[in-house]
Amino acid sequence: MGDDEGRRPPGTQVDARTVLCVLTHDAKFDAPLLKLALSLPVAYIGAMGSRRTHLDRNERLREVGVTEGELTRLSSPIGLDLGARTPEETALSIASEIVATRHGGSGIPLAGAHMPIHRDTASLTTYV
Repeated sequence: MGDDEGRRPPGTQVDARTVLCVLTHDAKFDAPLLKLALSLPVAYIGAMGSRRTHLDRNERLREVGVTEGELTRLSSPIGLDLGARTPEETALSIASEIVATRHGGSGIPLAGAHMPIHRDTASLTTYV
């Protein structure tokens, strides 16, 4: 260990497999966190909140220099519509959206879908 290694805060490495979710419900944290997240080469960025919160948040992000292109990477409100009510169900909704995004899923019920259940993953983005 080098001389200053014990005093430096640990860093976190991110890459094209990284998923970042902002669940703060607090505007003073959301904008700085999301501004940083949107500048990183990560697979998924999501933020919790209502549709109104989403619109307000996007306006704050524009004010601090986030581009429209960067905003298209933000999934908000986060999660799929599963009718979630509990924290556990909300977590499942968020995880479901992440999996669907990662593998190109539609999020529609398989029972009514007329498509293969298992897709050719070779044509989708690979997360190494």
